[in-house]
Amino acid sequence: MSDYTPPRVWTWEKESGGTWASQNRPIAGPTHDKDLPRGDHPYQLYSMGTPNGQKVTILFEELLAAGHPTEYDAWLIDISEGDQFGSGFVAVNPNSKIPALMDHTGDTPVRLFESAAILLHLAERYDAFLGPDRPEMLSWLFWLQGAAPYLGGGFGHFYAYAPEPMEYPIDRYAMETKRQLDVLDRHLADRRFLAGDSYTIADIATFPWYGRLVFGKAYDAGEFLSVQDYTHVLRWAHEIDARPAVRRGTRVNRTGDDPSFVRERHAASDLD
Repeated sequence: MSDYTPPRVWTWEKESGGTWASQNRPIAGPTHDKDLPRGDHPYQLYSMGTPNGQKVTILFEELLAAGHPTEYDAWLIDISEGDQFGSGFVAVNPNSKIPALMDHTGDTPVRLFESAAILLHLAERYDAFLGPDRPEMLSWLFWLQGAAPYLGGGFGHFYAYAPEPMEYPIDRYAMETKRQLDVLDRHLADRRFLAGDSYTIADIATFPWYGRLVFGKAYDAGEFLSVQDYTHVLRWAHEIDARPAVRRGTRVNRTGDDPSFVRERHAASDLD
């Protein structure tokens, strides 16, 4: 039993601990001045290869593979180093979260933040990966936007990043994560993709989160969550993972020891 009692008024007096404690604060705005770089392509992406970042790089690679003129520069925003709080990035995304995109294809530059907004902007511009059943596609796209924070900020945080294991929040978010997996598994039992037979941005948005989870690559929690039980999600995830553009997109803005990772992408040859 915890002996913690919430105060009448909460104040920020110390870091909460855990992996991301140094990057958490209760206020918005920049912490330092830093301009964003700009490359030669009409699309300038500022991101990191987290699941939310992979959504956008997968779509860019899919659009390029389909013959659309979507060449892009992908600049690394290292959220572990606080790059998201630089003044240039905050000007594009006042919420200081990746990904953020500057679209220079028209006379007036357009800024976009929130991954679903970026996906919709690009898919609608090129009339691609929207599918014939728009309401179903949109429903699953926004299901993902509402569901993923429970997986990442909820389960992932308390299972993998919190300063110490805590039974109640781990149980609470494990239950919700498994419920979400069951939602997907039941839905995909008689459908090839989320919106039917067509591969859409709903699949592109969902795969980096739940595909990675059922492959056992998220938070090292595959055994804990019995991900092998969700056979229809696994079938769907394997089909998407086999797409060359998906393989390319998931390598962009990645750091680490894997030699296939690309910190920044400025030309197709960077991934070859």
